[in-house]
Amino acid sequence: MKTRMTPIALEKVELRDSFLAPRIAANRKATIPGLYESLRRNGRLDSFRLKNGGVHIFWDSDGAKWVEAAAYSLAVHPDPELEKRVDAYVDLMCRAQARDGYLNSYYQTMEPDRRWTDLMRNHELYCAGHLIEAAVALQEHCGKPRMLEALCRYADHIGSTFGTGKGKKRGYCGHPEIELALMRLYRATSRGEYLDLASYFIDERGRKPHYYDTEAAGAGRKPEADPQRYDYYQAHRPLRDQTTAEGHAVRACYLFAGMADVAAETGDAGLRKACRRLWDNIEGKRLYVTGGIGSGVHQERFTVDYDLPDERAYSETCASIALIFFAQRMLHADLDRRYADVMEQALYNCVAASVSLDGTRFFYANRLAVYPKLLQRGISGEFPPFRDAWFQCACCPPNIARLFASLGGYVASASKDALALHLYAAGDLKADLGGKEVKLSVDTKYPWDGRVRIRVSLKDPAAFSLCLRLPAWCARPQLSLGGKRLAISRMEKAGYAHVARTWRDGDAVELDLPMEVQRLSAHPSVRQASGMVALRRGPIVYCLEECDNGADLADISLPRSSKLAAHWEKSLLGGCVTLTGKALRRDRKGWDGLLYRPSPSRRKTASLKAVPYCLWDNRKEGEMRVWIREE
Repeated sequence: MKTRMTPIALEKVELRDSFLAPRIAANRKATIPGLYESLRRNGRLDSFRLKNGGVHIFWDSDGAKWVEAAAYSLAVHPDPELEKRVDAYVDLMCRAQARDGYLNSYYQTMEPDRRWTDLMRNHELYCAGHLIEAAVALQEHCGKPRMLEALCRYADHIGSTFGTGKGKKRGYCGHPEIELALMRLYRATSRGEYLDLASYFIDERGRKPHYYDTEAAGAGRKPEADPQRYDYYQAHRPLRDQTTAEGHAVRACYLFAGMADVAAETGDAGLRKACRRLWDNIEGKRLYVTGGIGSGVHQERFTVDYDLPDERAYSETCASIALIFFAQRMLHADLDRRYADVMEQALYNCVAASVSLDGTRFFYANRLAVYPKLLQRGISGEFPPFRDAWFQCACCPPNIARLFASLGGYVASASKDALALHLYAAGDLKADLGGKEVKLSVDTKYPWDGRVRIRVSLKDPAAFSLCLRLPAWCARPQLSLGGKRLAISRMEKAGYAHVARTWRDGDAVELDLPMEVQRLSAHPSVRQASGMVALRRGPIVYCLEECDNGADLADISLPRSSKLAAHWEKSLLGGCVTLTGKALRRDRKGWDGLLYRPSPSRRKTASLKAVPYCLWDNRKEGEMRVWIREE
């Protein structure tokens, strides 16, 4: 089965909304140039000089993601200084490439005689994947082929090194990424050997005899005593046999995204079935309400079903970004709102929270509850609960930058006879449907308001289906065309309203998605959220902050009878909808000098104010929590 739909090119999308557009602007004006300065100061941009000691195994990936982000930004906002910086980095990288095509600053500088000897731990193919993605982005969006030519030579070298042929290594990377990168390279060049190589890496993983055991023995290391521990690398068994999402969450979803691409391109039904099975496990049992994944601080990993701690949540930013990649690929192969809903859930909550409004500070981990006193004692976990300007392991900031720079490519998709809107944001987009250009102008205040008006512009009448996502959070969507109500039930397929007709210039569709304040309960097996509720309005999940509600947020309880009201606050956090209502707190009288006592405290009425989770930690640092005890 060939991929049904492809994303609208980001150059064809112009966003003017109050939610995504300001983040894209902050990314362009602050994040991308700020990352350049950080990468320059810590030596990452000079690693391809092949002269500096101290080069790290994953430095190439940090520089590559910055280049990729810059390419997307340059595609829609020309910037001569940024372009000059990108060209300089690419020139340095290309001059560093070995004659046989090999390209890795760590090994070329630090261990030139140990190439491909530690695939499990040392990120060689992972770095190659990010370099490939940057190269494809530069060619496709900026018309710059030099890096792509160099990375094709590197991909050819990789293809001559790995595979099932005589004399080749039967290996694969401990940090998946090369798989989805090779699929991007295949689509950019139409060279079938890159599809074959991606398929090889997918099918070889987890086979026996286990490559990591063979690799360790060849390098004089002891192999892993318990092969099941290879689940950290998603290599504990063949991918087609895996039933649950395991191990490092970023690696897992990068790999699953590559799997979905290979399945869509080859029509491999078995691989497609495995993708759906793994998706079902993530969505149904291992997904935070904010769209985060990877609950375990140890190894940044998936743990077990329904284990979703809040204060000790890991929920790495890169993991939610990888989940968005996986969701988009599943969506293009099968237009089903469940994929777009999760894509929106992760983007509008976890990923949007991962960078400050000014684009200068970042989350690595995205907790659902924060108690700052633990930070003061240095026992809050590997990463602090508040945003920081940089991390020694700097994968998240440039990953955020490349996602926000490319957001236009996630809004809509098209085939020859259908145009699907996945994300609702004010702006314009243009699509080619069977040789005819169609323009959609979207007017909405989403995600703060659910009314969406879509105007169609085209030169000549054209027959196609306009497919509009009907989010699962909306119980009673309404749709009208030219002022006439349409029967959604007759045109809904997998959560999309397929409005099929011959469209004419000026036709207008109105979609109304009523946004009610919802109290979400977690599955009974999510022990950390037992007896609690999370607040959501539309796609936005809310939280309590200390600056609005005082300290000891865990002591706040929300009566079931308490009504919650939504308010638009123009001057707060760039403009947002907040939720207010009456809650209860315990009276502190009589507790002086006591830690425990036999009599309960009297409950006192208190005011509650919740703000979007995506906006927390943009004011004064303090406590935060998403899950609220229900009275």
